[in-house]
Amino acid sequence: MDINNLLRENIRCLQPYSSARNEFSGEAMIFLDANENPFNPPYNRYPDPMQREVKNKISRLKNISSDRIFLGNGSDEPIDLLIRAFCEPGVENIVSIHPTYGMYQVAAAINNVNVVHVSLTENFELDAQKVLNAVDEKTKLIFLCSPNNPTGNCFNHEDILKVVNHFRGIVVLDEAYIDFAPGKSLLAASGELRNLVILQTFSKAWGMAGIRLGMAFAAPEIISVLNKIKYPYNLNILTQTKALELIENAKQVEIWTQLIIAERKKMEKMLTEFPFVVRIFPSDANFILVKMHDAKGIYDYLKDQGIIVRDRSRVHLCEDSLRITVGSPDENEQLTEALKNLV
Repeated sequence: MDINNLLRENIRCLQPYSSARNEFSGEAMIFLDANENPFNPPYNRYPDPMQREVKNKISRLKNISSDRIFLGNGSDEPIDLLIRAFCEPGVENIVSIHPTYGMYQVAAAINNVNVVHVSLTENFELDAQKVLNAVDEKTKLIFLCSPNNPTGNCFNHEDILKVVNHFRGIVVLDEAYIDFAPGKSLLAASGELRNLVILQTFSKAWGMAGIRLGMAFAAPEIISVLNKIKYPYNLNILTQTKALELIENAKQVEIWTQLIIAERKKMEKMLTEFPFVVRIFPSDANFILVKMHDAKGIYDYLKDQGIIVRDRSRVHLCEDSLRITVGSPDENEQLTEALKNLV
């Protein structure tokens, strides 16, 4: 697959901005090249625009070469950049499953790119052939999310790989919640799949939603395109510093993840006891989608108790459903007590 044949012509011909820190990235005693204030170190200096130190640590953590890593302001940045790089506004389209994470639709709309929605099955499974049938000559990207949001389930690897292997464009696989589904990531196999982009994040299992750090893993030629069109200093120095600290604490993240998975199982068992619960959908994430009688009424009741969940009742296939994030043991106990008062 030749990435250049998929790129928009203006992106292919673009001369990227070259910042002072791109032109010099070594060690020096005096920096007089970037028009920075000489006072208030270290925040007076621009951050490394290529985030080399952070990428090197992620490279060792994920066992993937650093030239296959892009770091963005959350996963939303690479989502937007991929659409901007490969889809001609008003002409080309993306294919996305439905229901799924809403930013694929929003990013496409901002870029004036049409979205072709392909419904999941009633059990929220991926119909790979249906996805491929939705592709036309104007389709450049396919977006999949596994574990999916808001349904919580992982898709079968065989179905995902069927889409990747039979599509001549780029498949974006969003694995934001993959840490809660051990063994179900496709990252280890992605090196052989030149048209696959995998998204992951520090926002979920890593407990760092506030630093806004997302990761994209892909073939070096795709990563080069993202680096070419990103803002020069897209990750600030505070985010990079905090990420470096966090990566050193990976064992604690594993403890948090296991606790959340255990709490998810307890919450699933607890929810089965309530007569207003119609169905608890299987989850590989840090949340549970629950179909309920009078979901809107229960949402309003919990809100009055100071407990905020997400009403997904207006989402395709999720009618009368609430999405409940797995909280701390104390938070989950308070949710349980509040729901008991409804019985």
